[in-house]
Amino acid sequence: MTLPDTYDALRDELALRHGELSKRLKQIAEYALDNPNDMALETVSAVAERAKVQPSSLIRFAKTFGYSGFSEMQKVFRSRLVESDSSYKERIRSLSRDNVRQSNSSSVVLDNFIDGGVAALNNLREVLDPENLEQVVEVLVSADVIYLAAQRRAFPVASYLAYALAQLEKRCVLIDGNGGMFFEQARSIRKGDALLAISFKSYAPEVIQLVRETKNKDISVVSISDGVLSPLAQHSDVCLEVEEVEVHAFRSLSASMTLALTLVVALGHALDQEV
Repeated sequence: MTLPDTYDALRDELALRHGELSKRLKQIAEYALDNPNDMALETVSAVAERAKVQPSSLIRFAKTFGYSGFSEMQKVFRSRLVESDSSYKERIRSLSRDNVRQSNSSSVVLDNFIDGGVAALNNLREVLDPENLEQVVEVLVSADVIYLAAQRRAFPVASYLAYALAQLEKRCVLIDGNGGMFFEQARSIRKGDALLAISFKSYAPEVIQLVRETKNKDISVVSISDGVLSPLAQHSDVCLEVEEVEVHAFRSLSASMTLALTLVVALGHALDQEV
């Protein structure tokens, strides 16, 4: 097994092997990708406490991916800090927590959410793969009908896409689950159509199930979710990664809506070229 010697390589390996890991190692993998700065800077005991596992589990996790121990794996997470400015998001989180302690005034809350939105947009710029974006646009352009599936916090993104696609005169169906009819609304998906699913932690079970069932029918599935370990990413042809910054225990949709708007404009350009 080739030892992952960069953060991107390790991230890809974690996503590839996530399904075969034990429950405890999956828990560590998810914590590691959600908190890469902790993995880079904290001691093994501190990481274990925050991840709610034993230090021995972290060492076993590192050895599972070919490292001699936690320290060798930690060097890969540290290289991420040296190579990029991705710690910006973590600095924003710390700033927000400090501001919360100082004041709960409306203006401070507004500043916190603006800072969080800026951080999320900068992170989107860093993590979004342009090739994946182009692939999603190609799938949507060629689809006879685009089915949009989302629930909970992700639903406003799907709702906006349904509105915008209608303005482009691109046939689409919003699976909103109204009246408990979520799966009934999806029964008309056929080959030649495409499913665009959107879900973030904690993932909507009905959206996950629909993605799996649609993929098993050999129908195109693309998704928007918050990481390579997302169940949507694991069962989609292409997944666009977007992560919002948590502020005051809330996550806005700044980056998610920006990504949705980008898809609409790119799809509009592509449709114009087909005429």
